[in-house]
Amino acid sequence: MTMEARTARVSRDTAETRITVQLNLDGTGQSRLQTGIGFFDHMLDQIARHGLIDLDVQCEGDLHIDGHHTVEDVGICIGQAVRQAVGDKKGITRYGHSYVPLDEALSRVVVDFSGRPGLVMDAPFTAGMIGQLDTQLIHEFFQGFVNHALVSLHVDNLKGVNAHHQAETIFKAFGRALRMALTPDARSAGQIPSTKGSL
Repeated sequence: MTMEARTARVSRDTAETRITVQLNLDGTGQSRLQTGIGFFDHMLDQIARHGLIDLDVQCEGDLHIDGHHTVEDVGICIGQAVRQAVGDKKGITRYGHSYVPLDEALSRVVVDFSGRPGLVMDAPFTAGMIGQLDTQLIHEFFQGFVNHALVSLHVDNLKGVNAHHQAETIFKAFGRALRMALTPDARSAGQIPSTKGSL
């Protein structure tokens, strides 16, 4: 089964952020990341590596205020790029899920490329900051992503004591769930995976 190249490039230029995102959904997990927030770059790298998505994110944000606009707007841009790259969704698996542990932490992420944005997230982080990343902004990243990728996303941190581990399991599971959902299904090649006939 062959599919057209699933790549995209998105730019966003506002008074708060200047962002360029390029991605290839059928990559090898390579990344080039510069958001100005080191731990956020580390989390985006998890998406790339575990999703096998080649991901280039370049962002200049108003970090002198805080990280909110940077993290949310990067989520928006990655969502837009994924939506653009996936196209009409013919032949994709559509649903993806993953459980990922890291020492004492365990997270579950489930995604549906439904065409409808929705986020349910339960992640009781044990610290307010991880490096320079405010843990509240992880929700904002995923909210921006689902609003623009038009997916339903459930994110649950089931266990965890160390906030770094909690976040890392979430982003790794997200990458793995994306990978599963976006994988071509040879048994439904050229078909929209919905009884509606469109997504």
